[in-house]
Amino acid sequence: MDCTLCGSALINKKEEHYYDCDTCKAIVMDDIQYLSPDEEKARYETHNNDVNDVRYQNFTSPITNYIATNFSPKQKGLDFGSGTGPVISSMLKKKGYDIVQYDPFFAPDQHVLTLKYDYIASCEVFEHFHNPQMEINKLCSILNTNGVMLIKTMLYNDQIDFSSWVYRKDPTHVFIYREETIEYIARKQNLEIEILTDRLIVLKKAK
Repeated sequence: MDCTLCGSALINKKEEHYYDCDTCKAIVMDDIQYLSPDEEKARYETHNNDVNDVRYQNFTSPITNYIATNFSPKQKGLDFGSGTGPVISSMLKKKGYDIVQYDPFFAPDQHVLTLKYDYIASCEVFEHFHNPQMEINKLCSILNTNGVMLIKTMLYNDQIDFSSWVYRKDPTHVFIYREETIEYIARKQNLEIEILTDRLIVLKKAK
């Protein structure tokens, strides 16, 4: 199997069904373990993501606060992978922001992926990409110059016990990032890293 982000041959096993990529430093699930689309959708439908749940609003607040601080309501945004409870776009729309939703299962309007955006928010989505190279290329292509991509995911580091890690236990988490993986993406896509923590990443399209 080749890495679904950088295309390198995957040789080193992290665990029985996971590989460690030597090039981009991602952890990649063996594709034989991927759920079918129906199985994947069924799992997402069990998520209790209520847009009116204050805890869920607080969870996504690093993204919504960044957008509210750095962008005006007139600028165009995309909530990519909005899921069953599109809390990011819901919160921003209440403040008058122009933001649309896309989700392959729950908001599958392909037209929104033909437009351009000043910011793209993606909360707990990147780890689900079966083809991260294709998905990230697509997102960068619809991001305006000086636009930002806001990503909320959980980064792995080698101090974490992978076998018991919460992210490891979710069968829909097929591609896991280290800091070095984000740095690889930024180099390849000509993105500037504005924020890089273990839970929030903000990447700016330089040109």
